[in-house]
Amino acid sequence: MTSTIAPRVRTLVLLLLAATGLLLAGAGPVSAHAALTGSDPRQGAVVDKAPQQVSLTFSEKVALADDSLRVLDPKGKRVDRGDPAGTGGTTYSVKLHSGLPDGTYTVTYQVVSEDSHPVAGAYTFSIGAPSKTSVSVDDQAAGGGVVGVLYGFGRYVSYAGFIVLVGGAAFVLGCWRGGTAVRSMQRLVVSGWLALTAATLGLLLVRGSYTGSGKVGDIFDLDLLGQVLQTKTGAALVSRLLLLAAAALFIAVLFGAYDKRDDEEKRDLTFGLAIGGSVVAAGLAASWAMSEHASTGLQAGLAMPVDVLHLLAVAGWLGGLTALLVALYRAPVETPVDGAAVRRFSRLAFGSVLTLVVTGVYQSWRQLGSWSAFTGTRYGQLLLVKIGLVVLLVGIAWISRRWTARLAESGAAVSAEAAEEGENEADADADADVEKERVTSGAVTSAATTESGAADTGAGAGSERAAQLARQRAAVDTARRKRERDADPNRFGLRRSVLAEAGVAVVLLAVTTMLTSTEPGRTEEQAAAASSSATTEANAAGALTLDMSFDTGGEDGKGVVRIDLDPARSGANEMHVYVLRPNGRAFDIPEVKVAFTLEAQDIGPLPVVPDHISTGHWSASGVQIPMAGDWKIAVTVRTSDIDQATVSKNAQIG
Repeated sequence: MTSTIAPRVRTLVLLLLAATGLLLAGAGPVSAHAALTGSDPRQGAVVDKAPQQVSLTFSEKVALADDSLRVLDPKGKRVDRGDPAGTGGTTYSVKLHSGLPDGTYTVTYQVVSEDSHPVAGAYTFSIGAPSKTSVSVDDQAAGGGVVGVLYGFGRYVSYAGFIVLVGGAAFVLGCWRGGTAVRSMQRLVVSGWLALTAATLGLLLVRGSYTGSGKVGDIFDLDLLGQVLQTKTGAALVSRLLLLAAAALFIAVLFGAYDKRDDEEKRDLTFGLAIGGSVVAAGLAASWAMSEHASTGLQAGLAMPVDVLHLLAVAGWLGGLTALLVALYRAPVETPVDGAAVRRFSRLAFGSVLTLVVTGVYQSWRQLGSWSAFTGTRYGQLLLVKIGLVVLLVGIAWISRRWTARLAESGAAVSAEAAEEGENEADADADADVEKERVTSGAVTSAATTESGAADTGAGAGSERAAQLARQRAAVDTARRKRERDADPNRFGLRRSVLAEAGVAVVLLAVTTMLTSTEPGRTEEQAAAASSSATTEANAAGALTLDMSFDTGGEDGKGVVRIDLDPARSGANEMHVYVLRPNGRAFDIPEVKVAFTLEAQDIGPLPVVPDHISTGHWSASGVQIPMAGDWKIAVTVRTSDIDQATVSKNAQIG
């Protein structure tokens, strides 16, 4: 039965890893955690004279490099001077050259948010009057491309390695100490250590390119590596490597010296390993908490220890689950995982789940801020998926607990039967050895009377044959006991339920990794509120700004179309159209059309086909609005040859 199940396990693991890869690949570039909430000049604005500087305001503090803020003229030439700098709070600016001519200027930004994630984007404003521009700013590559995929894969592997390392060690030390002598358990924990170490080194190398140019060739740039080491994220990764050195010592003691000690020494060593291992595990978890979501925003001082507890609970549950799965399938017949060990893990998993619920509720409140963010933001939607997977995992775990109880009930009877069978086999082997010795002695004595050399050869051949027969009997006996063990319906049922748990856990880990690299719902809603406030201010000044969400149903068919109409009065108006992704980044589509209808006076629709100016930006001059009233503004967006949608809003013009 083992030969039938093992290929299924390997196939399922490969399928789950493939599904995880698709989830990670489909996630696209990492969403910004610091959102642009304001700018001066604002997006799409037409100013009378050239400003002295361009200022950008974000939802949280960001880190700047020399080229973080750039301003390009219509020909693509840089017109900013000096390095960008903070002007107080979360506002940053860069000075411009004096005497800039009229035309449309492009502002690009690429910064790193306080929780370590890159933020990039671009927008345009005009001096005097809009003009055509040769600047083509595609979707900003921060966190995207091949480097983004490598960084995302490294993050996933680091989480997986941490879970296997900490959870596997906790399972061996706290639930099944007999596993210290089991080769498969040693390989599992060491594999977790190797995965986490390799992923951490990889993240250090990729980090500079990930937050900067996005070029593969910059991965091995030592200057970039030096800059990374001076950042909060670099310090966290280096701290993780130092803690992994301590973890290597822990592993060496657990799987080397522990099994060689007597019972009293083992008790003392267990206490020391438990204390030391807990400190190292908490330190490893803190290397994430000190540099990502928990380190910034609301109640950071409380959020970081809560995040550490959350990660430790995840490792205790999912890592222990992985160790249990390996023990059930790979533990040798001589030292099988028993019902007592499974019961101890069941208690550990239950405590981990309770911790996950408490810490997860706090984290959800902190990152979402409102019920509407559950469905209105990407973070909330991913969180709902995660909650669903956790509920499914708890349901399967409940089934596993039932199989554990049945296994415990039958464990005593099986152990007694095995002990009795072992005694009978030992007696039989002893009798066989006595008989073999008698026969061999007789043969040697008889042969000695004829020819001593032939007797020596015969004795050697007989001894070799006896050893070969003993090895064959041992192999047959091991195979028989494996069949008997695997035929136990309780153990087989527990195997299947634990395997199902592990499958769901792999997908859950992928979703969690995506969640940690997605803009929190609270931040997204704050950015939307700031944008709405800016729109209100613009309307009060005489301009009109409308945002309309669209979904053409095709690939990459979701987004927001923004209409800016200035001065929003009867007569000639300047119109700008911006097409944005749900995360606020500009992107191009094949066609945009606008129509104005005044239904109360049966006027329209009056079509307007704007000209393409730059990435995600269209403009039209002299848009005639014949009279004041409540106008319906309809926008048709086409994202492919066949996918298009029309969205509309009413607005008071004049």
